[in-house]
Amino acid sequence: MHEPTAGFVGAVAALPPATLADVYDHTVRLRRQGGREASRALRLSASEHSGIDHAVRSALLPRAGELAAYRSGLLSDALSACVIGARAVRKPACLSPEQYDLLTAPFTAVGVAVPRHVTG
Repeated sequence: MHEPTAGFVGAVAALPPATLADVYDHTVRLRRQGGREASRALRLSASEHSGIDHAVRSALLPRAGELAAYRSGLLSDALSACVIGARAVRKPACLSPEQYDLLTAPFTAVGVAVPRHVTG
């Protein structure tokens, strides 16, 4: 997997349940502010999307019980938010700087380092 994406997945998978809940809630709030459109702007190949989905699931599934004990549905919520963030990290050139910031803001807000936006 793309090294920055793998690092991002490892970092978010280690976040405590309360922080993952905050990330998801922040992601939902941003969807209304352009996050949905930004996410749709990402163009990944089927293999890239599959690889990201697999990496995020593999990292979070072992924590299913812990996440469910914190909040019902948190595993699914965290999977969704983390896949969106990982897709942005994988293909920043598909996004404007503003779209990239929008998709990664829930993670940077809780201290996760993300690579700088790059074009081309």
